[in-house]
Amino acid sequence: MRHILVVDDDPMVCMAIEVYLQRNNFRVTIAEGGEAGLRALEHQQFDLMIIDIFMPHMRGFESIRLFHERAPVIPLIAVSGYAFANLNSPAPDFLRMALELGAARCLRKPFTPHALLAAINDCLAEHRPDGDIASAARLG
Repeated sequence: MRHILVVDDDPMVCMAIEVYLQRNNFRVTIAEGGEAGLRALEHQQFDLMIIDIFMPHMRGFESIRLFHERAPVIPLIAVSGYAFANLNSPAPDFLRMALELGAARCLRKPFTPHALLAAINDCLAEHRPDGDIASAARLG
């Protein structure tokens, strides 16, 4: 059973993701905040991480950068619900920036359960440990 780490400071988001993923045969560990997520990463093995971009006690993209540095081989899905007061003004593309910092996929909140599952399945298919031999053969 694939093990997923979900790091988000919103308990309702965590609960919804956890219930949905468990129904789809994933093992889920919830961390309500960046520090708890980093501790979980030190003590458990994960196949994938879902990390909120903006959480208290982490400065913006610090969470994506830190999680990717600590576990560079584990695919990371960055999620963000950041909303701008003025939709007509130019805004930074936070999800694109997350990709540049190491995220494999990005989802804007609110996302559908189907979109979440599709992103997870894509990441897991791309980052299969048994696929490393094929990747190495292509690079060699």
